[in-house]
Amino acid sequence: MPRIVTKIQDFLRLETSAGFVLMAVALFALIANNSPLSGFYSGFLSTPVEVQFGSFEIAKPLLLWINDGLMAIFFFLVGLEIKREVLAGELSSFDKAALPLFAALGGIIAPAGVYVFLNWSDPVAIQGWAIPAATDIAFALGVLALVGSRVPVSLKILLLAVAIIDDLAAIIIIAIFYTQDLSVLALVWAGVGTAGLIALNRMGVMRIMPYALLGVFIWACVLKSGVHATLAGVVTALAIPLTSKDPNRSAPLYRAEHGLHIWVAFLILPLFAFANAGVSLKGLSAGDLLAPLPLGIALGLFIGKQIGVFSLAWLAVKLGLAKLPTGANWRQVYGIACLTGIGFTMSLFIGTLAFEGDETLNAVRLGVLMGSLASGVLGFAILRFFCNQAVQTTAASTGDIATVP
Repeated sequence: MPRIVTKIQDFLRLETSAGFVLMAVALFALIANNSPLSGFYSGFLSTPVEVQFGSFEIAKPLLLWINDGLMAIFFFLVGLEIKREVLAGELSSFDKAALPLFAALGGIIAPAGVYVFLNWSDPVAIQGWAIPAATDIAFALGVLALVGSRVPVSLKILLLAVAIIDDLAAIIIIAIFYTQDLSVLALVWAGVGTAGLIALNRMGVMRIMPYALLGVFIWACVLKSGVHATLAGVVTALAIPLTSKDPNRSAPLYRAEHGLHIWVAFLILPLFAFANAGVSLKGLSAGDLLAPLPLGIALGLFIGKQIGVFSLAWLAVKLGLAKLPTGANWRQVYGIACLTGIGFTMSLFIGTLAFEGDETLNAVRLGVLMGSLASGVLGFAILRFFCNQAVQTTAASTGDIATVP
C-alpha cells in the first residue's frame, strides 16, 4: 500500500501530468455527451446552485459556478505565476523576456487576424476573435513531456514564458472586451476590497487567509459588477507578498502557489474541461466543420499561432533584440510555436464569454478541439524528430552514437 501511495505522490508532482489528465477528461466529456450518458451530462451541468446572505443572492447552474467560481481560483494561480515571473523569474528583465514577449505578441495578433478574416461579415461571430489567441499551459507541457528528455530545458522555459504572457494578455482582453453592463456600486465595493488587499501587503501581513477572505469578497462584488469575476483572482494574487520576513519560511506567494497547484491542475481544470469539452457530434456534417466560426478558431490556433509565434521570434533574434534559446535550433523553436496552438482551456473559457447558446458554443468547442489537436500532433512530430536528430548529431561528434536513446 505505501508503495502505491508513493507512486501516486510522484505522479502528482509532475506538472506535466496535468496535461495528460486534461486529455483524458476531455475525451470522457466527448464520449459522455455522445452516448446514453448525455442526459446525465447535461443534467449535471444544469444543476442549480444557490448561495444567499440576506438580500445578497448568487443563483447559477453548476456550469457557471465552475466557469465563474472555480476558474477564479485558476486565475489566482495564474496571477501568482505572472507576479513571480515578472519580479524574480524569466520575465524579470528585457534580456530574458524579449523572445517570449515577441513570440507571444505574434501568437496573439496572427490567430486573431486569421479568425477575423474568416468571420468579418458576421457581426455576431466576430466577437470570438480572441478565442484562438490563447495557449493552454498544462496541455502544451503534457505534449512536450511526451517528447521526453531530448527537449532542451531552454525550450520548456520558452514555452512556459510564452504561455504565461498569453494568459496575461487574455486577462487584459477579458477585462476590456468581455465586460457586460457595469454596476458602479459593485465596482466601488470591489475597489474597497482591493484597497484592503494593498493595505495588508503594505503592513507586511504574511498569512494567506486574510488575503483569501478579501479575495472572496472582491469576487462576489466583481461578479455583480458585470466585469468577469475571474479577474478578482488576478487582483488578489498580485497583492500576495513575494518575500518573507522569516528567513526560515518561504514567502506567502510561493506557499500559495505550491499549495494550489495540485488542486488547480487535478481538480479545477479537469472539472472545467469536463464541463466545456463535451462537443455534441449528433448530425455533424462536413459543412459544420467548415463553417466560418469553427474553421476560424481551428485555423487561428493551427496556422495563426505557429506563423505568429515563429515569425516574430525569428524577427526579434535577427534584429538583435533577443537570443535563440540555449542548446536549441530554429526547427525546435518552430515545434514549440506549433504547441502554442493548443488553446483548449483558455480558448474554451474565452468562448463561453464571447457567445451564448448551445449551438454556437458547440461550434466553438469543435473549433478549439480541431485546432488544438492538430497543433499538438504537428508540434509533437516536429520536436520528436528534430530533438532526437539534435541528440544524435551531438553524440556523433563525440563518437558515442551507441548511447543515444
